[in-house]
Amino acid sequence: MTDEMTPADHARSIDEARQRLISFVRQCTDTDWRTAPVDGDPRPVGVIADHVAHSYEYLGGWISDLVAGKPVDVNADIVDDLNAGHAGRAGMLTPAEIVSHLGSSGDVLIALISGLEPAQLDLDGGLVRRFAQVAARHPDGHRTEVEAALGRG
Repeated sequence: MTDEMTPADHARSIDEARQRLISFVRQCTDTDWRTAPVDGDPRPVGVIADHVAHSYEYLGGWISDLVAGKPVDVNADIVDDLNAGHAGRAGMLTPAEIVSHLGSSGDVLIALISGLEPAQLDLDGGLVRRFAQVAARHPDGHRTEVEAALGRG
């Protein structure tokens, strides 16, 4: 992804990565779903997949705030707190529920990003662009990590 990407390009990249994750989720067995295969990560596959859907929500919130001219405070501690809170709530979700969550939260984020003016990607020193890039890389990063841990990658 380069700095020349338009909002529509970013939206398309996010959707493509989301679709790859949804395909993976649909192929998971019940055993896969309950397994925590990634070394150093206690979350089962289902929680990791729903974490991506949840991240679309907070990334979209931050982008909306930036577009509205509001300051956004983002750091590793804030993201860690969001992730920890999510992990405690997502353990019992089914693959169908997570596919639905990826669909709904992803649709909102994609619509938000595709509706931006190109100059809005550069708000706050390019933070909107970086959030769009994260939203596109995030699903593939987790998917490939889990696939490798399950011996499929």
